[in-house]
Amino acid sequence: MNARINQLYTYMDQHALDAVLVNMPKHVYYLTGFASDPHERFLGLVIPRQAEPFLLVPALDLEAAQAASDVKLIYTHTDTDNPYEVLRKHLPAGIQSLGLEKGYLTVSRFEALSEAIGATRYADIDEPLREMRVIKTADEIVRMKHAVRIIEDVLRAGIAQVKPGVTEIELVAELEYQMKKLGASGPSFSTMVLAGEKSAMPHGEPGARAIRSGELLLFDLGVYADGYASDITRTFAVGDISEEQAKIYDIVLQANLRAITATRPGVTLASLDHAAREHITAAGYGEYFMHRLGHGLGLDVHEYPSVHGQNQELLRSGMVFTVEPGIYVPAVGGVRIEDDVLVTDSGVEVLTSFPKELTVIG
Repeated sequence: MNARINQLYTYMDQHALDAVLVNMPKHVYYLTGFASDPHERFLGLVIPRQAEPFLLVPALDLEAAQAASDVKLIYTHTDTDNPYEVLRKHLPAGIQSLGLEKGYLTVSRFEALSEAIGATRYADIDEPLREMRVIKTADEIVRMKHAVRIIEDVLRAGIAQVKPGVTEIELVAELEYQMKKLGASGPSFSTMVLAGEKSAMPHGEPGARAIRSGELLLFDLGVYADGYASDITRTFAVGDISEEQAKIYDIVLQANLRAITATRPGVTLASLDHAAREHITAAGYGEYFMHRLGHGLGLDVHEYPSVHGQNQELLRSGMVFTVEPGIYVPAVGGVRIEDDVLVTDSGVEVLTSFPKELTVIG
């Protein structure tokens, strides 16, 4: 039995649960090694407290599950089966307390599950899964570094295409082509290329806006590779930019560096946000930094923990998250500089290595 599933057995013992049902495909992958997108079909990892775990997968995924899963007991359902009845048939009798992912299950799926199983108590298992995922293993870190290497190569290829007249969406197309070409399974979120005044929109939408000389150009992009996400933002100057734009860039860069320098085990997540925000505020741009400093990174591009000024949780070795301060001034432009960082026993390792000094392109 793998160590992650063993942790759920311990959790069941501690919380008097008869079984745990995991439906989120990423958690099934995390716990078994079997990666799947079942679409509307039922996928579940079932861990009975007093029996061996088993997978219930769509029949068309049986061969893939057998090849990849650490859990060797696998049952299937066809498109004409009621998967909840199939599940009930394979569960031990008398299940009264069931752990499940309350944040993932829809109401209709929960109702179908409840009718089939008839348990009297349903407990949320977010806590043990979150605690496992927040501390990355050596293997996970290797995979994340691979995803970072890919996205940095993608970014290098993308900025080589920048010249006045090229549109934001044309650059997005080039970047996403390069992602697949370089071995990613796909983007980890909607690729963002924002030019000029649009760079002042933290979550702007790339479009037909053409790149012009004398403006800022912001790239925010990431990939999934080997199941894990990367996420990087860099902002460039297209030709000569204004004194204020260059000043904003330097303020954001120093905020990024200050937060990274403050990263080490035992400090609060809030203190990192403060380190960046206080520098930006002291420079007179506090109102233009309107989002948190960063977010957890791993199986999902946005996951626990949230790096904001109210989060008093202490950093632990093995946490991975982003550090991405920004300043967004309407009609002037925006700058965001984002790195992926790993908390180590002695401090911090910055996984992203793409240069951060102000670079002129195009």
